[in-house]
Amino acid sequence: MALAHASNIDIDLSSEDSRSALSKMVIKLFHLWDLSTADQLDLLGLSPKSRAMLAKYGKGEALPGTRDILDRVGWLLAIHKALRLLYPQNEDIRYSWVSRRNTAFDNLTPLAVMKEQGIIGIAKVARYLDFYRGR
Repeated sequence: MALAHASNIDIDLSSEDSRSALSKMVIKLFHLWDLSTADQLDLLGLSPKSRAMLAKYGKGEALPGTRDILDRVGWLLAIHKALRLLYPQNEDIRYSWVSRRNTAFDNLTPLAVMKEQGIIGIAKVARYLDFYRGR
């Protein structure tokens, strides 16, 4: 099950249609990464009481136009893109990488770093992957 390449889509973040496409993409990514509902909410910066929003986003309800959530989704999709480039032939590694311990993160999983440090941790993981692939 592949996720659409975000870089091939012209995204206007002021457009509800674009934010709707992003919401479906990020929820699909969460399923590919096999994340719990709590982890999904954490990564999007939503409260535990926002569980119903995940189902709505999966059905295409537009993400809010707030900078925080759009930045988070942008970094998460950048992580996905980097993993696709690093592991083009290995879906297992590509989709389990965020849940595997990594010495670059003091033997924590990238998921743990993203959850503990919020948007800063998500950006840190994305920048690490960019560095790792020699950007």
